[in-house]
Amino acid sequence: MANNEKFQWDAIYDVAVLGFGGAGATAARFAADQGAKVLLVDSASEGHEGGNTRYSGQMVGAGTDYERLKNYHQHLAAPLKPDHEAFTALIEGMANMGDYFRKYLDVEPVSMKKLLAGTPSTAYVTEYPELPDADSYDDYLVHEGVDDAALWKILRQKVLERSEKIDIWYASPAKHLIQDGITKTVIGVQIERDHILRNIKVKNGVVLATGGFENNKEMIQTFLQAPYLSPIGSLYNKGDGIKMLEEVNAQLWNMRSFESLGQFHGLSLRQKEGLRSTYALNVFWQESFMGSVIVVGDDGTRYFNEAEMNRHGHIYNHGDWAVPLNQNRPYMIFDQRKYENEPENSFKVPGYLDKAIKADTLVELAKKIDKKPENLQMTVTEFDFMAQQGKDYAFHRDPKTLRAFSAEGPYYAIALRQNMLNTQGGGRRNGHAQVLNPDGQPIPHLYEAGELGAPFVNKYTTGGNVADCLISGKIAGENAATIKQDLPISGGLNLNEEVINNNFNSTSDEDKQQYSVGKNQYLGFSNQGMGDVVVVRTTVDNEGKIKNVEILKQTESDDYGLKAVKELPKKMIAENTYDVDAISGASQTSRAIKEAVKDSLSKIK
Repeated sequence: MANNEKFQWDAIYDVAVLGFGGAGATAARFAADQGAKVLLVDSASEGHEGGNTRYSGQMVGAGTDYERLKNYHQHLAAPLKPDHEAFTALIEGMANMGDYFRKYLDVEPVSMKKLLAGTPSTAYVTEYPELPDADSYDDYLVHEGVDDAALWKILRQKVLERSEKIDIWYASPAKHLIQDGITKTVIGVQIERDHILRNIKVKNGVVLATGGFENNKEMIQTFLQAPYLSPIGSLYNKGDGIKMLEEVNAQLWNMRSFESLGQFHGLSLRQKEGLRSTYALNVFWQESFMGSVIVVGDDGTRYFNEAEMNRHGHIYNHGDWAVPLNQNRPYMIFDQRKYENEPENSFKVPGYLDKAIKADTLVELAKKIDKKPENLQMTVTEFDFMAQQGKDYAFHRDPKTLRAFSAEGPYYAIALRQNMLNTQGGGRRNGHAQVLNPDGQPIPHLYEAGELGAPFVNKYTTGGNVADCLISGKIAGENAATIKQDLPISGGLNLNEEVINNNFNSTSDEDKQQYSVGKNQYLGFSNQGMGDVVVVRTTVDNEGKIKNVEILKQTESDDYGLKAVKELPKKMIAENTYDVDAISGASQTSRAIKEAVKDSLSKIK
């Protein structure tokens, strides 16, 4: 929003960072290190911040040879061409990621390539081995583990360690940028705080790190021409950054570039809209696509090679790799023999077979899933013929995966939906992480980092976005913190006149709660869950036997994590030990609760 009138500011900061994910945490940390007083906001409530970084595999794209990394990524972008400035900054950062880990994350990087050497899983690191210099690419980990939010916890802790310089507001979405009407300088931001829009003056720079639009159906339709894609990561990426960029007439780019993940070409079990998708790694889905099983699209016919290993949802397409055209209502179809064998496979989605729709005939099954019976019957008949011939004439599926359907029935269908890992679109940025206008000129005091406006234009490989969060976040934070000498006075808005609302309390939300304890009660803490810190209060009797376990604070997921929160304390009391069996599907949350209770018991004198 442009404003040429005097109005009241509710607070003043040197830098505002919008979005507390990997990129936002990094930007805030480095802005603070430059001496800036920083406001860091997120639309999520405490414990659900972190954006897609929290839910990612924690792998960071890296390497050591700049020229070879550059060549590999140019071929990943081909036939498109990446932007020179943003692309160069990305590759330079990847080539020096080892030093970044040591200097800024205080850990020695663990090479994913070395960790997986000699196993088929190396394909997850070098996703495009046929491209030149693909072997120059690696993924770095902060420890020997993935999918456990370990990197995110480090990034978050780096912010908390700078609490004197960084105020954090949770559940406070940024709504509008405040822009000088004549010079177009971004001078502040409007943030919804306790359901009231607050005007925050920002002296040196605003960093947009709000992520993409995975949870905005209207934008998905507009930019991706799909009715809905099932989100894998954060449920808070709703395209707010896109809206603010449009308000200040920023140049948009990469709006059709998005990534899927895992499973057969980015499909997963269909969930209700608004819920995070479940997914399994490619290897599990490849095992599942052995035998009498196919996937059909909206008209009841096949539309890809089900057994092909995908590359972040991309499959081979006439010399290139692309995400297949999204179907609105795809289904997995299989027979009784496959149903009986499926539990033996390493298929790691809880309740998978419970979602199967059963019918005695293909015609009946087609009616149950709203497909044309003649199409589904024809599709299975053609598949059976190709299985008998040992050659998939339609999609060239590996012959050893083909087996004709039983003529007897029954048959099964499981509803699927196309996954959405993340979008790449946003404001066009230069090598200094400045957002550009349609003329290619920087919009004064506006910066961008992370998945919002990321420089990936075509094929994508594991760890790229997380690496960009660290790289562009640092660049944006440091540049935003630079003291500016160009603040104008124009259009009646006197920027040097600070009219402050003294009735507004801008104190940070970061938890300062004190937990009380009584006789034989002990506090325990753990940072091993998927959420933020877990705090427990354990009560014991005079002999040290566990009488009660209270979880005072936790921000674990609402599905399996919540199950562990409810059930583990009861098991610990019953068995008089913290070392009980983990709750299935909630290993991370279980580990955190067990560690917290162990910590509390260690304090018994």
